[in-house]
Amino acid sequence: MRVGLLQLNSGEDRDANLAVTRDMLRAAVAGGAGFVATPECTDLMSANPEVKRRFVTTEAQDPTLAALREDAARAGIWLLIGSIAVIPEDGDGRYANRSFLIGPDGGIAACYDKIHMFDVDVTATEVYRESASFRPGDRAVLAETPLGTLGLTVCYDLRFPQLFRRLAQGGATVLSNPAAFNHITGAAHWEVLQRARAIENGAWVIAPAQTGHHPDGRGGAGRRTHGHSMVVAPWGEVVLDAGQDPGVSFAEIDPGAVAQARGRVPSIRHDRPYDGP
Repeated sequence: MRVGLLQLNSGEDRDANLAVTRDMLRAAVAGGAGFVATPECTDLMSANPEVKRRFVTTEAQDPTLAALREDAARAGIWLLIGSIAVIPEDGDGRYANRSFLIGPDGGIAACYDKIHMFDVDVTATEVYRESASFRPGDRAVLAETPLGTLGLTVCYDLRFPQLFRRLAQGGATVLSNPAAFNHITGAAHWEVLQRARAIENGAWVIAPAQTGHHPDGRGGAGRRTHGHSMVVAPWGEVVLDAGQDPGVSFAEIDPGAVAQARGRVPSIRHDRPYDGP
């Protein structure tokens, strides 16, 4: 199946972000994609609590989710919305960073709340505390798609190989990692980690990304993201690297490559229990 990855430069205007996303989605469909994926924070990129309070709502009321579900149904495609900030049903006052898989009928086939929170001091002046605004999820998620069994993750989850292993051993042949990866850590680690997750699990990895400068609207520098949306084959080949410009990119997914890679190195079946340390 042909997949289309949307590389976005989302900002603090939710309506403008949606308009760009819908335009790119139409371009992906016109390009023949039967499965389209968007990055983390598709709806909104903002560190401003006031912006979040103004725009973030429940899943049932979210206009980005509703519009993209309509678009997926109209086009008859599968759509992975990398993530949208929503008010969770079981919340503690924080939001959920939620990834949605939309089926070709427009229904929500699966959703996943990001488990690992990006609480990191990248530099002395660039500090992130995702857990201050978002509560972590606690459930790994698989879903059946025409690409194969899809295991859902989001961004910082990439650094926790045990989650990807659990998904792969649970049946995943494709692993999604939509992201808004920091430009500093991205330059150092993005590609090598995406390839590692593909190689060690013998699975396809689909990783649509945010890119560029995201002003914070308050006169500050705002965030910068790495871009380089990727598709990695189960043997570790990078079959798509979208570079740093926003836009739509395509790749062909061959489900048979999973069995071939796992047949050559069947490490996914070789885990053993051990004691210590």
